[in-house]
Amino acid sequence: MRHLRSGLQFLFILPVAVLLSACNHDPVSSPEAENENELLAGGRNTVFTTGFRAFGSGFPDMGGNRASLHEIGDGAFAATFVTAPAILNPGLGPVYNNISCGNCHVGDGRGHAPDEGGKLESMLFRISVPGSDAHGGPAAVPGFGGQLQDKAVYGIQPEAGVSLQWIEEVKNFVDGGSQAVRKPVYTITDPYRTWPGNAMLSARVAPPVHGLGMLEAIPEADIMKYADPADANGDGISGKANSVWNEHEQRMSIGRFGWKSEAPTLLQQVAGAYSEDMGITSFIFPYDSRWSDSQKTISGHEISDSLLYATTFYCRSLAVPARRNVSNPDVLQGKVLFKEAGCDGCHVPKFRTGVDVSFPEISSQVIFPYTDMLLHDMGDDLSDNRPTYLATGNEWRTPPLWGIGLTKVVNGRNNFLHDGRARSLMEAVLWHGGEGTTAREKVQNMKASDRAKLVKFLESL
Repeated sequence: MRHLRSGLQFLFILPVAVLLSACNHDPVSSPEAENENELLAGGRNTVFTTGFRAFGSGFPDMGGNRASLHEIGDGAFAATFVTAPAILNPGLGPVYNNISCGNCHVGDGRGHAPDEGGKLESMLFRISVPGSDAHGGPAAVPGFGGQLQDKAVYGIQPEAGVSLQWIEEVKNFVDGGSQAVRKPVYTITDPYRTWPGNAMLSARVAPPVHGLGMLEAIPEADIMKYADPADANGDGISGKANSVWNEHEQRMSIGRFGWKSEAPTLLQQVAGAYSEDMGITSFIFPYDSRWSDSQKTISGHEISDSLLYATTFYCRSLAVPARRNVSNPDVLQGKVLFKEAGCDGCHVPKFRTGVDVSFPEISSQVIFPYTDMLLHDMGDDLSDNRPTYLATGNEWRTPPLWGIGLTKVVNGRNNFLHDGRARSLMEAVLWHGGEGTTAREKVQNMKASDRAKLVKFLESL
């Protein structure tokens, strides 16, 4: 197992217990109390690990059976699949993107865009053609499906490859400073059959997986409080929820996971990754990963129901690292600047999880994910020009910011935004358009010392 708990990890329970009152009650009005509460970003499910395993710890106070299930899921998350027949982990492919969950989510963190001319290691491409499927979702590309698989088992040709070229630009600040940014250009290479001229391509890097269970536990009504699709309050922010097909329950549900909120539950998100990323079938998606012109072929269950649930529980029970340097004067000023710029209009700091008697560790926790879980228009520069249910090409789900300051520690590099183009937090800010334009312009108008304080605040999350 990659994250077997050591005795030292249990020492972190003490500071959590000392501050437990901070995560059982809403923050009071004073800034000091608010910052003390935010130290426990994941409520009771906060860990004080800051090294390369910062995203890989389970909830610190899980009961014995749930702790055991988490460890089983940990092993499944790390398991490498191989071509059938095999004694262990058979069923890879026939076409796929990677051989394990952990190969994309290294250290349970985020993937990265390749360097120019490099291979796709933790990046994939969703694809579709104009129109929609029976449930209003993206229409599959004939012969290719809804995701492009760039690898295949022996004797099978991959669907296609993708080459990437980076175009460098410079963004300017009002005080005379500047920041280099880059944007990607993708080209389909070596398709196994003719690539349709009307096919749409959307790059996605693997997102971090810590804290997902707490995001799933946020009551739908609390998310919808922030939805304002017509911008009725006139603040320039018009977040909306996606409505997506719930394959397990056979109904439409609010979307919560994925870069465009295309998955309603963690179970469907995990099963979809097994199916599309690795070609591993399950009871949720029992289809072969290689498409015919019109449909997929049912080919059974290559991962057992119990292991699928265990992997899902592993993702559900990953803790959140505590905030750092919460009392640092520059961090405190950066937080003020974050609010003054209006960043908290989408990156909503606080939620409380709902009551869950079956999983008391996750129940009724005040958490600080810095997301509203909604879709927002991020402008033409970030558009993939590919609709996904109610999400337009310009719209993306607000990603949670908790743990973002530990990205380089965990993953060895910084790659932000859905396609990993941003190599720094400031570069990510400068790509904000659409509903994020006003906030970006306020940042561009800041003096250099204030921009540095804003980044320090973000690095503290």
